Amino acid sequence: MNKVILMGRLTKDPEVRYTQTNNTLVANFNLAVNRRFVKEGEERQADFITIIAWNKLGEFCSKYFKKGQQVGIIGRIQTRSWDDDQGQKHYATEVVAEEAYFADSKRDGNNSDTNIDLSTDVNDFEISNTDDLPF
Repeated sequence: MNKVILMGRLTKDPEVRYTQTNNTLVANFNLAVNRRFVKEGEERQADFITIIAWNKLGEFCSKYFKKGQQVGIIGRIQTRSWDDDQGQKHYATEVVAEEAYFADSKRDGNNSDTNIDLSTDVNDFEISNTDDLPF
């Protein structure tokens, strides 16, 4: 089974392009996903994960997702490789989005897209004593 569930913040607005062969829309963007635990005395670490969204989902992401927004992505991991013009091999690991969700909370009941609270992050906690963890 190949299933990925991520929640993170967009590092920039999604970029849209169209395939050369059949003019299919594809959007790509990066998510900064905080690691769950923070080592004592260190800053929180994040992983930067490339997300690819095709067709209608890509159109949705490019239209409504903006830099700094917290979003949820459900998809699958995909790896690929290619040779550049100098013959050097390159590798990429990406998440192909199958579902995308808004994960920010609103400051008030207003439906305006400008009222997104970027200061609230459910992952903002530290564990100083790991003896109480169940694993």
